Amino acid sequence: MKYKKGVLFQTSWKFFAYQNTVITISKIARINIKNSFHFFERWTSKDPFFSLFYMGDNSSFYVEGAFIIYTGSRVYINKGATLNLGSGYINNNLNLSCFENITRGNNVAISENVTIRDSDNHTILDGRHVKTQPVTIGNNVWIGANVTILKGVHIGDGSIIAAGSVVTANIPVNVLAAGVRAHVIRTNVRWE
Repeated sequence: MKYKKGVLFQTSWKFFAYQNTVITISKIARINIKNSFHFFERWTSKDPFFSLFYMGDNSSFYVEGAFIIYTGSRVYINKGATLNLGSGYINNNLNLSCFENITRGNNVAISENVTIRDSDNHTILDGRHVKTQPVTIGNNVWIGANVTILKGVHIGDGSIIAAGSVVTANIPVNVLAAGVRAHVIRTNVRWE
């Protein structure tokens, strides 16, 4: 792995990282970027925030299309976990923690201050608790500002998650969901 003048590259990688970015990638992590991945993209040259990208041992990172993550973001792909990105962007201040599997589809638009986690990180000792479950975000999904998406959630294609929502259960296709616990408030929606 090499880092030179704001571009991180290795054979077949198209991983672009910029100043104020901390990148830690295990030597036994797997990366496959088919188009391009821009990490720490800036809206303005005066943006003072740093970003962090971490990949643990035996972790995997796949990018299908062009994908951009803006400044102030923290992405953790922990030991043995897999992060799959389709195409789209994530605005400032993302907090993503992947312990098993997080998958995002194509044409995904995610606003600022979003948290996505596939694990609770702690076990409730009741014999029923599942600590970690995959998260899937479908194609053409729009996620508003300050949304939290938790373990075991599937968000259907074409859906919109309103600002400030907490997603703890599956969201069907082409709906507008809102609230703490997010629930469907409108069906048959379309956005562009």
